[in-house]
Amino acid sequence: MADEISTAAEAVEASAMPRAKAVHADGGKSAEQEPLPAAMANTPIEQKSPAQWAYERLILYIQNFEKTLDAEHEVAMGLTDTGAGVLRIEGLGFFDPDMITFYGSDMTGARIQLVQHVTMLNVVLRAMQKPDAEAEARRIGFELAKSLEDEI
Repeated sequence: MADEISTAAEAVEASAMPRAKAVHADGGKSAEQEPLPAAMANTPIEQKSPAQWAYERLILYIQNFEKTLDAEHEVAMGLTDTGAGVLRIEGLGFFDPDMITFYGSDMTGARIQLVQHVTMLNVVLRAMQKPDAEAEARRIGFELAKSLEDEI
């Protein structure tokens, strides 16, 4: 077994890179297979709270899911055990050290906010018909990713 020698810069870079893997029967790429945006990679994982790290990865999953949608659909999430049904994702937040918040609306347009502890996090992303057939489909994942870049 050979010992690898790395520079301080390589060690810092390696500490910021998460371990992730995904295999798909259709050969498609998923969030685990994409490089981290610079805004996420600039801070080592061990310097992030569980809430921040979950928030950042959720943005990548939402953005990647949106890449598969046609112009007639937007991203939503199914809510289990709440009776609320489906939430059209209109915002995402975190509150250190351990809370994630989803903001949105249901099928009737009623406002929904889901606050969830990171240890209970389960998200089912769904394609949902956009509410206004004439309007351009909103891509919240790309808006959220842009907000990460604005924080640098």
